[in-house]
Amino acid sequence: MKTLLRQRVLVNLLMVLGIAAWMILGIVANGVMAQTTAQAPPAAGAPAAAPAPPPKIDTGDTAWVLTSSALVLAMTAPGLALFYGGMVREKNALGTIMHSFIILCLISVQWVLWGYSLAFGPDKGHIVGGLEWMGLAGVAMDQPNADYAATIPHQAYMIFQAMFAVITVALISGAYAERMKFSSFLVFSLLWATFIYDPLAHWVWGKGGWIGTNGGLGALDFAGGTVVHISSGVSGLACALVLGRRLGYGKEHMAPHNLPMTVLGAWRNGSIAGSPPCWARPAGPSPGWWRLHRRPGLWDRSRPSSLEWALGFSATSQ
Repeated sequence: MKTLLRQRVLVNLLMVLGIAAWMILGIVANGVMAQTTAQAPPAAGAPAAAPAPPPKIDTGDTAWVLTSSALVLAMTAPGLALFYGGMVREKNALGTIMHSFIILCLISVQWVLWGYSLAFGPDKGHIVGGLEWMGLAGVAMDQPNADYAATIPHQAYMIFQAMFAVITVALISGAYAERMKFSSFLVFSLLWATFIYDPLAHWVWGKGGWIGTNGGLGALDFAGGTVVHISSGVSGLACALVLGRRLGYGKEHMAPHNLPMTVLGAWRNGSIAGSPPCWARPAGPSPGWWRLHRRPGLWDRSRPSSLEWALGFSATSQ
């Protein structure tokens, strides 16, 4: 009972913190839009000299980035929550759904406090960003950062990237669904985001990262193929191999409890996959995938099942 009570208190605390963080970010977004729309038009007459124009915030770019952030948010909750929640047994459905919502709260707080600084802060040895932007210090609400996005406020870019961090961690949850305690899941998610995702995002997207086009080897990663898909896919596979089979596998009935929920989640992700960056596929090995490849004869049928369609739709909707 004490353990259950502690878990409930911790979950409630995380949800309160996440809600508070999103309220603050909503206020920031409103302030950003107010700042951009209130800018005065340029003065008439050509200047005597022609210096390089300073970065200028574009209201259209800002509005689209904030809209895209909301669309990617919907891919995690409710999209991924429904997708994974329908593929587990009924007794684990709520816990699996809560994985996505708790990750949304947890990683949002982590991103604001130190995650964004590690991923996009001033370069440290081409490996990771520094802590100069910890707590969003120096991340302006009304000024762009020319190194990343010269036409939108820096905080708008920050929240745009926060959505990627959230869904990448959430993608892995399909690999350990029904097999990991909730407290262990919280610790794993926080450590993985800090020590895996943040440095990898700096390598590819950060200024000075050794892989990307912003001072690195020149690797292109428009849709998160490296930062999102490869990292979550390999990590999900590692989790599945380390944790092993579910207890009772092969002895108990483990069919998906609600395929309409899974199909709805797949549609929710696929229907907004065209928003930049264009990615919606659950790269982590989902519980449904492990069941499919371990059930002999399933692929021999002449017609695919609804679960196979949902998996294929999510994998190819990009």
